[in-house]
Amino acid sequence: MSEGPNGASPRLALVDGLRGYALMGLFLVHMLEYFELYWAHPNPTPVTTAVFTLFMGKTFSLLALCFGFSFFVMMDGAARRGQPFAGRFTWRLVLLALIGVLHGLVYRGDIIVVLALAGFVLIPFDKVRSNRVLLLVAAVCFLQPYILLWIVAGNAGAPWAPAKPHFFSDPAMAVYLSGDIGQVLQANLWDGQVNKWWFFIETGRCVQVLGLFLVGLVLGRVGFFADPGRFRRGRLVALAVAALVAAVCHVVKAKTTGHESGPVFWTNMLAGGWFDLSCMAASVLIFVQLWRAGGERVLRALVPVGRMTLSLYVGQSLVFIPLFYPLGLGLYARMTPGLALAIGLAAVVAQLLLAAAWFKAFHYGPLEWLWRCGTRLSFDIPFRRGPESRTA
Repeated sequence: MSEGPNGASPRLALVDGLRGYALMGLFLVHMLEYFELYWAHPNPTPVTTAVFTLFMGKTFSLLALCFGFSFFVMMDGAARRGQPFAGRFTWRLVLLALIGVLHGLVYRGDIIVVLALAGFVLIPFDKVRSNRVLLLVAAVCFLQPYILLWIVAGNAGAPWAPAKPHFFSDPAMAVYLSGDIGQVLQANLWDGQVNKWWFFIETGRCVQVLGLFLVGLVLGRVGFFADPGRFRRGRLVALAVAALVAAVCHVVKAKTTGHESGPVFWTNMLAGGWFDLSCMAASVLIFVQLWRAGGERVLRALVPVGRMTLSLYVGQSLVFIPLFYPLGLGLYARMTPGLALAIGLAAVVAQLLLAAAWFKAFHYGPLEWLWRCGTRLSFDIPFRRGPESRTA
């Protein structure tokens, strides 16, 4: 398959662009969160509300969707070559989880390890040939059985149902606000990770990730991104449905906010998750439509960052944790949402330019290359581009 600009396959350029959009949106969320320090004393402003409404929960979900699609691409490619890939993919996930664990020592909000561990569940589902069955399982995941259980139990008067979620207790935050680098690393080794995993479990994000993986797998099978022209009418119908669901969920969220436990709290949590999913679906559909309607020339700027998502995601933490946290410059204490957004937007531009320049000289992002070498247990994988490919 021939390569497009920056070495991207024409077939995958759309997905790389989507992945790049997701990464940049997630980065802006992290900036407005001051890489989680915001939640020590949350103070909503029009800036934080706008960024969180546009990107929080949506871009993370989009990354999970793209992960499921990438799984399809790898497994389908191996099947076409007549090569079993499940074992290599398992090893690939082990390496990704290791990267996530190491990154989690710096930034406890790491999602790499979450995606990697959930990815193991994809392997047996690849043997399910019925797309309807996969979509049914995904729908059950999106219904959030865990949250529904809390709602039903609360309405039934179960004595344990009024308890506050575990992730409301966050002993690591005090360390982030005053600790040195050794104390922060120690907090991230246990307390920070426990809090994160409770958050992913109790908000339903773990099962949501699995559902998104399965949807991404099905989208790959049916050629949704490879031949988007076939789905023009379906996209318009899906966009209308997504917009309607988002509107209803937004109203429910507004009417159920302000509670910290009980059925009303969990109803708010459920509506929030569905709002994020429907907005994510709408963003995908709009992105594809814009790409096909002449916006590809502009949106292609996101393709390079989408091809080095792992390197940039880790790099963002390595740069901004020392800037925001007291273990470094401690700018959190003097930061405002407007300033954080301005710095974030400037950093987005910098990452777009960096990624575009990078792929003129290299085939892969640095962590992507190491990950590929580790998967194949060989460093005999081209990293630098030769003179011919640079001028092609």
